[in-house]
Amino acid sequence: MRSFYLTDVGKVRNHNEDSVIILKNHNNEYLLAVADGMGGHRAGEVASSIAITYLAHHFQESFYNLTKDEAIIWINDSIDSINTAIFNHEKDRPESIGMGTTLVMVLYTKDYLLFGNIGDSSGFIIKNKKIHKVTVDHSLVNLLVEAGELTEEQAKTHPRKNVLMKALGASQNVEADIFECSADIDGILLASDGLTNMLEISKIEDVINSKEEIEEKIVNLIQKANNNGGLDNISVAYLEKDKEVK
Repeated sequence: MRSFYLTDVGKVRNHNEDSVIILKNHNNEYLLAVADGMGGHRAGEVASSIAITYLAHHFQESFYNLTKDEAIIWINDSIDSINTAIFNHEKDRPESIGMGTTLVMVLYTKDYLLFGNIGDSSGFIIKNKKIHKVTVDHSLVNLLVEAGELTEEQAKTHPRKNVLMKALGASQNVEADIFECSADIDGILLASDGLTNMLEISKIEDVINSKEEIEEKIVNLIQKANNNGGLDNISVAYLEKDKEVK
């Protein structure tokens, strides 16, 4: 397996509120995660950092050879702990009240592939040169699309397209969506909406399927998002299987 992650401030924002990580343990099990923070006084970057820092420590300390059911419990416990940590941080820091973060994460082992998601950062699998979105956005416009009140095209330019229905730090009790996929994939891509709002899936697919090295692919994705406006911070975590040599 090869992996690479990168985050960029974009062309409009003056600081980066995203956090991203990829980790592998001694059992060749992977954690990938992207968090897109929100809140004034730079509190968004604090919230996303709390999420990613907790996941990194928790993965290194406690994730080893877990069954699929144990991994699902691990995801849910992590979500609860991160949410609590965000609220605890706010107690003595009034300037950070209202901060929160999205979180999309993956646990990938030889036996299973699990996605966990809160908010509108996205998780994809790559199979046979096609990108398939796994996660469902917890956004107002996605809710309206599912209800048949908006088309997907209308959702792209809706004035409230950034309104989230669910995020870490938004309520005392928050539950992630968990998705199980076949572990027989060619790659995994996680991204904040700074990428997916700027690039169509077909354009992302073209870059992923290029013959560039993995680092060049991710840099290229971010450059293309910036070239299209770079209206938000852009973060990508990407993992792919090594190509077989025949």
